[in-house]
Amino acid sequence: MTSSDKPVVVGIDGSGSAINAARWAGGVAEKFGAPLHIVYALPTLGRNLSQTAAAITAATMSYQQDSADLYLKAAADAVRSERAGLTITTASVNEPADEALIEASRTAQLVVLGGKSVTPAAAVLVGSVSLAVATRSACPVVAFRGDAVAPGDGRVVVGVDDSPAAAAAQAAAFAFAERFGASLTAVRSLSLTPPPEAGVTIPFLIDWEGLEAAELVSLAAAVEAENTKHPSVEAECFVELESPGKAILKHASGAQLIVVGTRGRGAVVGTLLGSTSLNMLHHSPVPVLICRSAES
Repeated sequence: MTSSDKPVVVGIDGSGSAINAARWAGGVAEKFGAPLHIVYALPTLGRNLSQTAAAITAATMSYQQDSADLYLKAAADAVRSERAGLTITTASVNEPADEALIEASRTAQLVVLGGKSVTPAAAVLVGSVSLAVATRSACPVVAFRGDAVAPGDGRVVVGVDDSPAAAAAQAAAFAFAERFGASLTAVRSLSLTPPPEAGVTIPFLIDWEGLEAAELVSLAAAVEAENTKHPSVEAECFVELESPGKAILKHASGAQLIVVGTRGRGAVVGTLLGSTSLNMLHHSPVPVLICRSAES
């Protein structure tokens, strides 16, 4: 993320959490010198309807549009009350939320997904929308979690492996931390159980302490390389003998943001694909910034 005219886009529904997401996104937009664009996706209705059904549908659409206008105004007013100088635009779109936000991402520098808190029952649906946007978005994506109404100087936690996506996540994490005067915690997972797709087994006898030390040296070198571009950021490194999701969430307490990559051959991949991704969406107490590499 950089200062530019590209907007920060936030997708909302009618929930209080979405208003908080808009306020949080407004804080990011202001800090990066960007405008804020608030989007509400109208529920899509069927086609080829009878006259009676069409009349009912028209009335329903009118009601939904009125509701959308109210939701957008409430979100914009909430942001303006805190950031009077911020340029804010709004739009309601008659298409699925993921498609609307993916399209908006083409001209945005960040997309924020605001909505109801994720419950176990809703995790699959919400996760699928979040992952659809994250994997197809042209810019980084934030899945808003928690109840923060503005970014601050709390720690930024980033998951790091050897993938291009993790490098992109690390760069974004340092940029965010620098703008907000925050420290950074870099976490690498050294899982005792390799992912099934790896097609390997871990030997029973292995020097785990030595391996952990070597991984910490490698992680520190990667972090130092990025830290030189953002010298004001205080960074620390941790290697955890946990799965990627658990390793990252272990450091979530007291943090303001978690940053992860979406692709690669290492540990961070599992964080946002499959069941671990839903675990992150459900359990993260703070917003999750999802980054893709330029080549993905």
